[in-house]
Amino acid sequence: MNRLIPLIKKEFRHIFRDKKTLLIVFVMPIVLVVMFGFAIRTEVKDIKIGFLDQSKDELSIELTSKLLSSDYFICKRVLESPLQIEEAFESGEVNLIVVFPSDFSESFYKNKSTSLQVITDASNLNNSTIYKNYVGSIVDSYRQEKLKLGDREQMFDTTVRMIYNPEMKDIYMFVPGIMALVLMLISAIMTAVSLTKEKEMGTFKLLIISPLKLMDVIVGKIIPYLLISILSTVVILILSVWIFQMPINGSYLNLMLVCFLFLTTALSLGILISSVVQTQQVAVLISLIGLYLPTMLLSGFIYPIENMPIPLQIISNLFPAKWFIMAIKAVMIKGSDLQSIWLPVCVMLFMSVFFIRVSVVKYRKTFNV
Repeated sequence: MNRLIPLIKKEFRHIFRDKKTLLIVFVMPIVLVVMFGFAIRTEVKDIKIGFLDQSKDELSIELTSKLLSSDYFICKRVLESPLQIEEAFESGEVNLIVVFPSDFSESFYKNKSTSLQVITDASNLNNSTIYKNYVGSIVDSYRQEKLKLGDREQMFDTTVRMIYNPEMKDIYMFVPGIMALVLMLISAIMTAVSLTKEKEMGTFKLLIISPLKLMDVIVGKIIPYLLISILSTVVILILSVWIFQMPINGSYLNLMLVCFLFLTTALSLGILISSVVQTQQVAVLISLIGLYLPTMLLSGFIYPIENMPIPLQIISNLFPAKWFIMAIKAVMIKGSDLQSIWLPVCVMLFMSVFFIRVSVVKYRKTFNV
C-alpha cells in the first residue's frame, strides 16, 4: 500500500494539471445532467392556441374561458374566417385552433349534443398528439360539470384534424432533425478537427507565411467539406423522399437556400472552434459538448423547446440547428415561402458572418498576420 500511495498522488497531480482530463471528468457530466434533466419534459405548457368561434354564444365563450384558464394554453389568435386557418399555422403564430360551428349552442340545447373541431399542426406529431389530448381532457371535464347540472351524458363530439401530416407519419418530425445532426457532424466537427490538426502539426503557420493569405488558407480548407456536405444534403433529401415519402411542398430553391445557409453557419462554427483550441482532442470534445448535444437536445428535434425552462429557451436561440429545423420544416412540410421564414434565414446569415469575422480576428492575433 505504501508503494501505491506515491503513484496515486502522482496520478491525481497529472489529472488536475491536464485541463482536457478535467473537462471530461467534471464538465461533461454536469453538462449532460443539466441538458437531459431540463430538456426532457413530457408535459407541455403555454401552447399557442387560436379560436375560430362562428357561434359566439354563451356555451362557446364559456368553453373558451375553460381552455384558457388552464395552465396549458395561451390565446395567440382569434380568427374571423376559415380562410385564415392555414395562414395562422404557416406563420407559426398558433400550434392548434379550436373551431366552434355556427350552430354550436343551438345544436346542444335542441339535441343535447354538439360538436367542435380541433385542428393541430402535425408537422411535430408528438406535440400535436399532446395538444389534442389536453383539449380533449378539458372538454371532458367541462362535460362532467354539465352532467352534475342534470344534462345528458353525450353532449360533445370533438373531431380532430391533423394539418400538414394527416397520416401522422413520425418521419415528418425526424428527417429535419437527422439532417441537422448529420450536417453539423460533417460540416462543423470535421472542419474544426481539420484546421486544428494543421495548427497542432505546425503546418498552418507554414501555409500562412506562403503567398497564400489567411482567408485563402481557411477557404481552401473548408471548400472540400462544404462540397461533401452539399452532396450529403442531396443524398439525405433523395432518401427521405424516395424511401420515406417525405414531402417537399415548398420551393426547391428555398429548400437549398436554407440548407446552404445552415452548412455555412456550421462551417463557420467549425472555424471558430479551431481558432480557439490547440489540439484535435479538445476540438472534438468542444464540438461534441457545444454543438452535437445541443443540436440533439436544444433544437426542437426531439424535445419541444417551449417545454423547457426559460433560460434554456433563451440559450437554444444561440444554436443554428433550432433555426434550421424551424425553416426546413416550414419549407418541406408547410410549403412556406421566404417571407414566412425570413427570421430563421436572417439569423443563420448573421451567425455565419459573425462567426467567420470572430474567427479571422482570432487567427490574425494568434499568428500575427
